[in-house]
This record gives sequence, structure tokens and C-alpha cells, in this order.
Amino acid sequence: MTAPPANWRRELRTMVALAVPVVFSELGWMAQGVVDTIMVGKLGPAAIGAVAVGNAVYYTPSLFGMGLLLGLDTLVSQAYGRKDHDECHRWLAQGVYLACIATPPLMLLAGAASLGFVRFGIAPQVAVSAASYLRVLLWSTLPLLLYGAARRYLQGVGEVRVITATYVGANLVNWFLNWVLIYGKLGFPALGVDGSAISTGFARVFMAIALIGFAWRYERRRGHPLFRHWAAPQLARLKALVRLGAPAAGQILLEVSAWNLCTFAAGWLTPVALATHTIALNYASVTYMVPLGVSAAAAVSVGHAVGAGDAPRARRAGWLALGLGVSFMLMAAVVFVAAPGPLIRLYTDDPRVLAVGPGLLGLAAAFQIFDGIQTVSTGALRGLGETRVPMFANLLGYWVLGLPLGFSLCFWLKWGIYGMWIGLTLALIVIASLLIVRWRRDSARVAGMVFQAPDSHQVLDSSLFP
Repeated sequence: MTAPPANWRRELRTMVALAVPVVFSELGWMAQGVVDTIMVGKLGPAAIGAVAVGNAVYYTPSLFGMGLLLGLDTLVSQAYGRKDHDECHRWLAQGVYLACIATPPLMLLAGAASLGFVRFGIAPQVAVSAASYLRVLLWSTLPLLLYGAARRYLQGVGEVRVITATYVGANLVNWFLNWVLIYGKLGFPALGVDGSAISTGFARVFMAIALIGFAWRYERRRGHPLFRHWAAPQLARLKALVRLGAPAAGQILLEVSAWNLCTFAAGWLTPVALATHTIALNYASVTYMVPLGVSAAAAVSVGHAVGAGDAPRARRAGWLALGLGVSFMLMAAVVFVAAPGPLIRLYTDDPRVLAVGPGLLGLAAAFQIFDGIQTVSTGALRGLGETRVPMFANLLGYWVLGLPLGFSLCFWLKWGIYGMWIGLTLALIVIASLLIVRWRRDSARVAGMVFQAPDSHQVLDSSLFP
């Protein structure tokens, strides 16, 4: 039975209200890195390189840690859909415990990597500063993960505007402390790139405290005090959270490492190829933030509907989110094709980059829609409790098909950076096709079931789908 148009319009408004603040939050996350790079820029190329290398090494394990907490999207949103607020609190508590458990090994892993920068061929003047920057940045891991747990909780209960406000505040804190600590203002010593790492750490402490404070205020206002019955660690719940989060973390790791490997490989070509790759990737990364925000809104909206036992609404929410994400990416593709020159000139007037750039932006335009589909589908499936299929889709798309093809075209057939991006485009087409087929199948089966909302100890996941 088709839903009345009023339902679609109401749910579209709800989806947009969830997605827009989350999109701005993702852009705020990007802005922190941009601020750090700009603020150390006056120290010279070695300082810029040190921050870039330190962040690249740090974010690989830390994003895995953040990914472990993605299961909260499913668990909190489904509990909220059932109006089981105490269960939402219990899952937040387990997320906090998981953040504390995951922090030490993540810090050790990144810290060990900092000892090998020179051995991997990084210039000594960059390697020394990068290692020092990274060792300072490590101490912000726990507040980063605590922020991640609080953010997932607030998204799960539909409180997303405070996340955007927190990012605005965090970027202001980061900018001000960068100015003070990098250059030695207001009587403080000039700490250079280490000052930037300290600034980032304070910004993350601010983010964690702010979001936990917002969660406490929100629950007190609703009459469900957050800390009145704070749950102790529960092994079964921690296992459930990891069972959902670990594949999501693996998916992030597979995707991020694939693009990082291509950036590293672009450095084996020419400075022009690397610069053009970096510019095109920056634009693709900015447009990616929109479907990433819509993906989070899809996970929450689908989870709410599942928790409420409204399977048709869960399916509509996923398709609405896909429509929003694809529509934006279609517009982005048109811009990439119509105005590549002006976009590249925002970065450089180098005629060699301007000659290569339009081709790469054309390839970026070709995969925009598929990038939107795969990103939003991942969120919609997470709302159902399915996190394994996106991981396997990324493994197949990038590491079995896309990267081997891209490297073959780039280095064997001598197509250069274009060959690399053709491989990446194929990867996104494959991943998007697999995930939208899976979403169509799973959501149809859920909508066709005699649906019972799961009780407070269950989560709807792929085991329900034969």
C-alpha cells in the first residue's frame, strides 16, 4: 500500500531537519584540519608537511575507534523509537566504556608509527616535527572518542543542532589557541607545530564536555535524568556494540586507506599529478560531506521507525535519504563538469595543473552519484542493524577491483593519475550497486514482514533476513 503524499512530505521535512545540522557538523570536522594547516602555514613548508603527515598517521587508527561507536546509531535510535529512554542511557554508558577501552591500544599503535617516519623516507626536517606533533596529539584520543559516543547518542535521539553549535565553538577554540600557542602570544612560549597539536587537544576536550553537557541538559528537561541510573559495564552489551561497530569501523578503514594509498602513489608520479590529485580530492571530499550527513540522518530515521515497529516508514526513510543524497551529488557533478577551470584556479594558476585538472574533475563528476548512493545506503542499512555488507562491498570494490585496475592503468599502461582515478570510479560504481541492491532487498523484506518491534535487548539486524 502506497503511503499518502502527506506522509512523504512530513518525513522529508524530518529527514532534512536531521540531515542539515549533521552536514554542517561534518564540514566543521573538516574545518578543524583546514584551520590547523592555515595556522602553521607561516612556519613554512616543513611545518605544513609535519601536520599533514602527523594527521594522516593519527587518523587511521582513531577513525577506526570512532567507527567502533557507529553501532550506537542503530542501538540508540531503535531504543528511542520504542520510547525506551532508559535503554538509550544504557547504550550511551556502554559507548563511554568502549571509548575508554579502545583508547590505550589506539594511542600505542599511532605512537609506535611515529618512531618510523625517517625510515619510511620522510625528509628529516619533516619527520622530527611530525613525530613530535603526533605524540602530543595522541593525548586527545580519549576526548575524541568520548565526543564520538556523545554525538552518536544525541543523533540517535534526534538532537543534532547542538552538535553543529559545538563544532562552531570548537573551531573558535582551536583557532584562538593555535594563534596563542604556535606563535607565542599573550606571554606563552612559541611551540610551533606542537602548539597546534595542543590546541586541537583542548578543542576536543571542549567538544566532549559540551556534548555530554548537552545530553545531560536534554534528558533532564525531558524528565529522564541521564546520570541517575548510570549503567555499569555490561559484557553482553559491549559485545553487541562491537559486533555492530567493528564492521563499520572496518568499512571506514578500507575506504580511507584506499584513498590514502592513491595519494601516496600519486607522489610517485610528478608534483603536478600529486597537486592535481590533491585539489580534485579536496573537492570530492567536500561534496562527500553532504551524503555523509544524510547517511547519519538515514541511520537515525530508519532506526526510529524500526524501534517504533513501523517497517513501511523505515523503508520510506531510506529511500528519501537516497533521493536527497543523490540529488545533491548530481548538482555537484554538474558543477564539476561546467566549471573545472575556476574551481582549480581557487588553488593555483599553474598551467600544468590547469591542463590536467579538468580531466580529474570530470572523473570526480562521473562517480558523484555513485558515491552518494554508497554513502547513504550504508547509513540506511546501519539503521536496520546491517554493518557487515558495506565492509565487504568496500573490500571488493576498492581492494579486489578498483585499486588493482587503477594501479595497472596508472603504472603499467602509463595512463598516469587518470588511470588511478578510473580505478577509483569503478570501485564506487561496484560498491554503490551492491549496497543499493542490498538496501532494496532488506527494506522490502522488512516492509513485508508481520513486524514486531524488538524488545529492549534486541536489535533488528541482518540475521532476520534469510
